[in-house]
Amino acid sequence: MKKIAVLTSGGDAPGMNACVRSVVRSALYLDLEVYGVRYGYDGMIKGDIHKMKSYSVSNIIQRGGTILKSARSKDFMTKEGRKKAFEQLKYYGIEGLVTIGGDGTFTGANIFYQEHGIPVIGIPGTIDNDLYGSDFTIGFDTAVNTALDAIDKIRDTANSHDRVFFIEVMGRHSGYIAIQCGIGGGAELIMVPETSTTIEDVINKLKKDRDSQKTSSIVVVAEGDEQGNAHEIAEKVKVHLPEMDMRVSTLGHIQRGGEPTARDRILSSRLGLAAVEGLLNGQKNVMAGIVDNKIVYTNLKVAISKSKPIQDELLRLTEILSM
Repeated sequence: MKKIAVLTSGGDAPGMNACVRSVVRSALYLDLEVYGVRYGYDGMIKGDIHKMKSYSVSNIIQRGGTILKSARSKDFMTKEGRKKAFEQLKYYGIEGLVTIGGDGTFTGANIFYQEHGIPVIGIPGTIDNDLYGSDFTIGFDTAVNTALDAIDKIRDTANSHDRVFFIEVMGRHSGYIAIQCGIGGGAELIMVPETSTTIEDVINKLKKDRDSQKTSSIVVVAEGDEQGNAHEIAEKVKVHLPEMDMRVSTLGHIQRGGEPTARDRILSSRLGLAAVEGLLNGQKNVMAGIVDNKIVYTNLKVAISKSKPIQDELLRLTEILSM
C-alpha cells in the first residue's frame, strides 16, 4: 500500500482536526502518500481530493470542526454514486481509506467495502459516544464539558430565582452525554433513552425536593428520551405543578463546537495512528477504537449494530447522589 485517503463525514465533533492531523503525519512518517477528501463521501464522488503534506495540518490540533469539511451525501446512498466514488479513488491510485465519523459514516463505509473491496478503517468521531468497540468516541469529552459549563451557569440562575430548569442535551439514541454532565453538574434528575422515566416520576421527584427544602432543581434531558424533548416534558409536568417556576434551556449545537479537550486531542491522535498502522497491517472494514486503554479493531457492522449500554453503576450513582 502506497496511497491512502482520509475524510470526515456526518456531524462534526471536536477533535476531528486532531485526528486528521494524526492520520496525515502518521502516513507520511510511514512513507505513504496521503490525500484529503473534502466534504466526505460527496467530495469523494466529485473528486474533491487533494494531496496533503505535513504543513497541510499545521496549527489545527486545537481547532474544533473539520478542515476537510463535512456533508451528507444522498448520491453515496446509491450503487451508482458509490461506483463513481470508487472510480475517483482508482484515478488517484488510492488503495486505503480512513473515514472519521459516526454510525452513518460507518454504514456507508461498510457497504462501500463490500461492493468494491477498498480497505477501509473507521475512526469513531461522534459526540454521542454510542459506537460499540471504543470506550470513548472523538468529541464526547469536549461535548460533556461544554454542556457541563452551561449547566453550572444555569444553576446559578436556578438558585437565585428558586426555579426548576429542564436542560436538553444532545443524544437522540444515547444518554451518555446526559448521564456524564448530569452527574458532573449535580442534576436532581437525568432522563435518557436507555431507561424509562415517567412524568409521574418527575413530578414525585420535584415534590420530594421541595419537601426536603430544595429551592431549585436541574433536570437534564437527552433529546431522545421516550417522554419527549425538554419542552414537551416541562409542559406535561407544569400541568401538575403549576405553582413551580419552570424554565427550559436547549443547548443544541453549541455542544458540537469549540476547542477539543486534552483527552479528545490525545484520543484522536492515538486513533489516527492506529488507523494508518491498521491499514498497513492488513486490517480492513473495521473501526479503530480504544478499550481499557488499548487499541482494538472492531468489524464496522458490529460497531454500528451492537448496542453500547450505559453502565449500571452510573445509573445507580445518579439515583444516590440526587437525594
